[in-house]
This record gives sequence, structure tokens and C-alpha cells, in this order.
Amino acid sequence: MKTKEIKTVAVGMSGGVDSTITALIMKNKGYNVIGLTMQIWDNNPNIKGTSSGCYGPNEKYDIIDAKKAAKMIGIEHHVINLQEEYKKAVIDYFKGEYQKGRTPNPCVMCNSKIKFGLFLDKAMKSGIKFDYFVTGHYARISFDKKRNLYLLKRGLDKTKDQSYFLYRLKQNQLAKIIFPLGGKRKTDIKKFAKEKGFSEYANKQESQNFIECDSYSELLPNGKPGMIIDYNGKKLGEHNGITNYTLGQRKNINIGGLKEPYYVLKINPKKNSIIVGPRRLAFFSKVSVKNVNWIVPFNLIKNNKINVKVRYGAKLASAKFISKDKNKATLSFNKPQFAVTPGQSIVFYDRDYVVGGGIIDKNI
Repeated sequence: MKTKEIKTVAVGMSGGVDSTITALIMKNKGYNVIGLTMQIWDNNPNIKGTSSGCYGPNEKYDIIDAKKAAKMIGIEHHVINLQEEYKKAVIDYFKGEYQKGRTPNPCVMCNSKIKFGLFLDKAMKSGIKFDYFVTGHYARISFDKKRNLYLLKRGLDKTKDQSYFLYRLKQNQLAKIIFPLGGKRKTDIKKFAKEKGFSEYANKQESQNFIECDSYSELLPNGKPGMIIDYNGKKLGEHNGITNYTLGQRKNINIGGLKEPYYVLKINPKKNSIIVGPRRLAFFSKVSVKNVNWIVPFNLIKNNKINVKVRYGAKLASAKFISKDKNKATLSFNKPQFAVTPGQSIVFYDRDYVVGGGIIDKNI
């Protein structure tokens, strides 16, 4: 992509080192750069700011850092208020899924609906004009001339690859996005930041979660106590609310006298019960997926063999499509996978390319 083709780019600035250096890189390449920062914190009294995260009372300091970075780089900067939009699209979704006994991925929803959606819409409606949106994500975008498709590719630094969170991007979005850090390594970005006078950003603690608290229970409503049942239907104890549990969880089951550790195997919201059992029963051979987004149209995928991630921290696993259509898919794993969790995202990869992904509906 030639610089002369782009007059203005908007860079999403969070106040961290990645987005700061992204803005600096684009400025150094000769682009007209505008910094944009989201304001999503809505003064929720339950979030105390006890840990690092995107949503919480320490957001004000991140906004200050983003403004300061923009001034150091020499670019204009705007804060876009998305408190109401974020609450509806991310927080309410997060709460609703947990109450249904499912485990959502709020970062996927934030990227899809907020960061690459309403954020840009609201900025443009406020009169801010730009040609491309640029972020510090560790992912890559390329254009396939033969298939006339924009493709999403894993970041070169596999320890920081963020393509998993971006699988819901559409073709029209990919066409207008630039990821300058996709072909770089995090260690090199921090080194470059220090060389250019941005040491405080290189040394700044990174967000480790989407909320600034030690437990999701601070955000979720109090659940009703219910039964903990073993895989044979025997009552073992009581839980203090299904929102405190997720599939594959071992901690906080608090059942003594067992011959081996028990894990959460299933959550039944209708009966308000938790089913537990030994680890070997938490492996699944198949999965059904809903709300699928195809970056490569499903009818162009001739080879049913695929690699998948069943959660962000999981290793790539070999699988094959049993069936697929516009909105859903069913896959079988070459080897059973641990804690394939309804509500989580599963992302499909062909080598380093993201083919698509969706929301896990059922494990089989």
C-alpha cells in the first residue's frame, strides 16, 4: 500500500506502548495521523480498579497517557464517548451469557461491535474524517487477488498474536484497516519505544483483562445457590451461583473426600446446577458452532481439514468440518479437546490464515 494513496489515518490509541508506537510509525511514514481513544468506563461502583484492564476507574489515566503520547508525536487527538454503547454491546452481553451458564469472550465482542464498529461510526459522525483505521494489534492483513478477498493472518510474534480476537471482522472492515505491528515482535516494539523517548510507555503495565477487578463476580449479579452433582447424578454439595463457574474449572468446587480432583463438566441454568467429574470426562470429540463469521466464504473452502483454537490461550488443534453453511458449522477434532466451552469463540485457521470462526454452541 503506497503512502500517497492515503491522506489521513485514524489510530486507535489506548495509552499503551503498542498503540503509541503505531501512531509514531504512521506519522514517520508520512501519513496525516489522527489519534482516537475510546471512553467506555461508566462509573460502575462494583469495579474497584484493583487490577489492570480496559474497563474500570483507571481509564482516566489511560486517556491522559494517550493524549500525552499524541502531543509528543505531534498529532491531533480525540476522545470518543462510548459508555452507553459499550454497556449494551459488551457488559450486558457478558452478564447475560454467564446467567445462561455460558462463558463469553467480551474482547471478541468489543472488537467486533465497538472498536471496529461503533467507535469509528461515532467518530465520523462527529466530523472526524479519515481514510483508514489503524491499530496496534499483532495481526496481518493481505489481499488475495485470485479470490478477490482480504485475508486475516496471524501476527509474526506468535506469543502476542491477536488474530483470535479479530475473526469477526468483515471484508469491508478489513479493506479499511492497517496493522503496522503485525510483522513485528513485541520486544522490538518496546526497544524502539525506548529509543524514541517513550520509555514510560514501554515500561507501563499492560492490561491483562477486560475489567479492572480480580474476579468477574464483581461485575456479575449474585446468583442463587444450587446443587453440585456428580456425573452419575449424585448430590455432592451446593454452589453459590452458576455465574461463578465455567467448564473445566477445578477451583472453588469445594468438595472433599474425593479420590481424584473433580472439574466442572456442565452447567445447567434451568436446574441451576453444576455437574462435576474427573478430568477425563471434560474432553470432547466434536463441537457445534453458531453465529459463524466467514472471512473466506464457506463455499470456497474445499479442504475440510482445518486447525482451530477453542479458546485464546489454547494451542492450535487439528479438526475437520463435518458440515458448514453460512451461519453454523460442526467439527470433529483429531484428538479430543479439554473444556470445549459453550459461549467461547472457536476460530478456524488454514496455516496462518483465519478462515473464520463462531460461538461454541454445544460440545459433543
